[in-house]
Amino acid sequence: MTAETTMLDLGPQTRILTRLADGVRDDRLADPTPCPDLAVRNLLGHLTGLAVAFRDAARKDLGPTTNTSPEASVPDIGPHWREQLAAALGELAEAWRDPQAWTGMTRAGGIDLPGEVAGAVVADELVIHGWDLARATGQEYTPDAAALQAAHGLLAAAAQESERDQGMFGPVIAVPADAPLLERAVGLSGRDPGWSRTA
Repeated sequence: MTAETTMLDLGPQTRILTRLADGVRDDRLADPTPCPDLAVRNLLGHLTGLAVAFRDAARKDLGPTTNTSPEASVPDIGPHWREQLAAALGELAEAWRDPQAWTGMTRAGGIDLPGEVAGAVVADELVIHGWDLARATGQEYTPDAAALQAAHGLLAAAAQESERDQGMFGPVIAVPADAPLLERAVGLSGRDPGWSRTA
């Protein structure tokens, strides 16, 4: 595959995430999310951290931001988290508009991987965590269609290549083959598409 066939504009999906974050009320920050052990505030902190890490991965600016595993600590947010997240997401989208981001090798989360794979991984992170955030805060969510296709393709390939019924993030949740693509991607990520914060 060449960079021309795999490049994806992450701008539409980052803008959707920014709108979702703007819709999070302060009294929802401690609420649970579909991510085990992460409250809404921790999910927002994770999104900020991954945006910075994958921005630097796109720039091939390897160092502390790209070397740290996301499991190293539970992320949190500061008082200006909305502005910080919006800025990080904007910089992320801009960094991945450079064709060089999709070529050669880079690193994210302490793992070396090809640029085109890193781009698909961050698309997946943005799509699935967008769903997490929307579900946790009671907001409507329609991801960017191109980012969703990339996320589903990555998750489906990972499930096929790994142990039986194991996806990238844990056991795959069975979803009907005729379910909407987002629900199928969510199931492949190890989440229950029917998850509700009131359940």
